[in-house]
Amino acid sequence: MEDSADQLVERLTLLGFSRYDARAYVGLLLQGEQTGYALANTTGVPQPKIYETLRRLSERGAVTRTSDHPARYVAVPASTVLAVLERDFSERIRAAKDEAARLPVVPHEESRGRTRGLAGRDQVLARATAAVGRATRKVYLSGRWDDLAPLADAVHEALARDVTFVIMHFGPLPFDVPGGSTFRHASTEGTLYPSHKAHHLAVVADSTHAVWAVARDGVTWEGIAAEDGVFASVVKGFVRHDIMIQRIYADFPEPLTELYGPGLLELGNVASGRDEAMGFGDEEAAV
Repeated sequence: MEDSADQLVERLTLLGFSRYDARAYVGLLLQGEQTGYALANTTGVPQPKIYETLRRLSERGAVTRTSDHPARYVAVPASTVLAVLERDFSERIRAAKDEAARLPVVPHEESRGRTRGLAGRDQVLARATAAVGRATRKVYLSGRWDDLAPLADAVHEALARDVTFVIMHFGPLPFDVPGGSTFRHASTEGTLYPSHKAHHLAVVADSTHAVWAVARDGVTWEGIAAEDGVFASVVKGFVRHDIMIQRIYADFPEPLTELYGPGLLELGNVASGRDEAMGFGDEEAAV
C-alpha cells in the first residue's frame, strides 16, 4: 500500500500538484477525515505549511472542509479530481491547437523546395556533412581530396547504415568506401592551368538533399544547399557526366589528349575555331 501511495504522489506531481499538496491529498485519501495538525503528523508536511497546503487543495477542488471547530478536512474522491484534471488538460490542448492553427506556418511540402545560400568553407562543409548524415540509400560526391577529407566521419557512419556511394575525386580518395563506386579525375592530373586552382564540392543524398559549392580562387567559397529533387537532379547530372568523361578518357587517354590537349582543356573551348571545323555555327558555339 505504501508503494502505491508513493507512486500516486509522484503521478500527481507530474499533473501539477506540489509535493506537499500531493502528500496531503494522498494522506486524506488513506486516513479519511483529519485535522490539519493530524494530517501534518501522518504525511510529513511541515506544520507551518499544512494549512496553506490545504487551502490550495481546497481551491483545486481536491479537499472539502467538513467542520470549523476544530477544522477538519476530507479528500474529494480521486476519480472526481482526476476527471476534472482530464477535462482541464483537454481544454488546454484544444485551445493550444486552435492557436497553433492560426499561425502562418509554411507547410512542409512548400518548405522542401527552399534553398539556402552558403558562404565560407566551414558553412559549405557543415551542409555537406549534414546531407551525407541524412542519407539512407545513395550518395553522390565530387570534389578534391582535401575538400572531401572532412566528410570522412559522416561517410563512415553512412556506410554503417548501408548507404551506397558514387564518388568522383580529384587526387587520392582520403577514405575507403567498401562497396562504393569511385572514379579518380585522371584527365587533369599532371597538368597545371590557372583555372585548376578552383575548387568545387558536390553532394547529392537520396536524390533529395543537395549541396553545390565552388571556390573560384581556391579560397573564397560560395554555394547553394537545398532539399529539392530538381536541384538534386542537376547536381547529380553534373557528377554523372564528369564520371562518364573520365571513363571514356580511361579507355582512350592518348587519342583524347592529342585531340583536346593536356587536361582535355580544349573540350571547354566551345567558341574556338575547332567547333566551326566540326560543323557548329556561331549560334551553337556561343551556347
